[in-house]
Amino acid sequence: MQSQKIQFSEEKETLLVTLFSKAWAARQTPPLLEDAKAIEMVNSIDYDFSRLHISHGTIVTMALRAKRMDEYVRAYLGQSEAPLVLHLGCGLDSRISRVAPASGRWYDLDYPEVIDLRRHFFTKTEHYRMIPSSVIDWGWLDKVESQPNAYIIAEGLVMYLTRDDAVTLFRSLQERFPGSEICFDVYSTLTANNINRHPSIKKTGAKIYWGVDDAHEIENWVPGMRLLEEWYFTQSEAIDHLPLVDRLLFKITGAFEVVNKAHRVLRFAL
Repeated sequence: MQSQKIQFSEEKETLLVTLFSKAWAARQTPPLLEDAKAIEMVNSIDYDFSRLHISHGTIVTMALRAKRMDEYVRAYLGQSEAPLVLHLGCGLDSRISRVAPASGRWYDLDYPEVIDLRRHFFTKTEHYRMIPSSVIDWGWLDKVESQPNAYIIAEGLVMYLTRDDAVTLFRSLQERFPGSEICFDVYSTLTANNINRHPSIKKTGAKIYWGVDDAHEIENWVPGMRLLEEWYFTQSEAIDHLPLVDRLLFKITGAFEVVNKAHRVLRFAL
């Protein structure tokens, strides 16, 4: 495959942090994340990933987040007769390859320039579509069939929206996909206030707009949304397969609630 030269700006460039992290995880022995497609894409993209200054901690966190969200989607696919998966802000994630749905419909959505690059690696089928749109250009909703009991993924997305846009997104999804489930990650207020100084964030020019300390607060933003789970990275079973130093670090930090809540994954019923 011809090398793909890319140039993204602001939050779009953060998808390369996530992609590199997943490729790194896939190269470990044993793999922290089974993701041959991520390795293929990193090898095929003409980009100096070192300029992003991705820390080891970020790499591990991105891999654990992806692994946990994969588990949610697999569980949904295993119990749904007519599955519909909607991945918002998909970037270059290859979740559809990792979980390999046998039926149903899957939509990956991201900015047009991201989808243009994505089409070099993924092909639409009867069951798989890519939608080129910002998540807050609400017209994209008309391109997806309304259906109850869908599964919605927003990995590394909602913190880059303003709080008002995040609330509008949740309400729109609740209206179009009643009874569905959404998983997304959030920062604590303290983390959100400080993370814009993180080297990877500063390098891309992206901006984190909000954080939340009590996940139940989101239930007040959108009446009818119900918290199903608040998952901490220190709970990941995959930690047992990390090098000793990493395992010890997670064990120590897991004793402090403020650290656990710094970045975590939430599941909500819409």
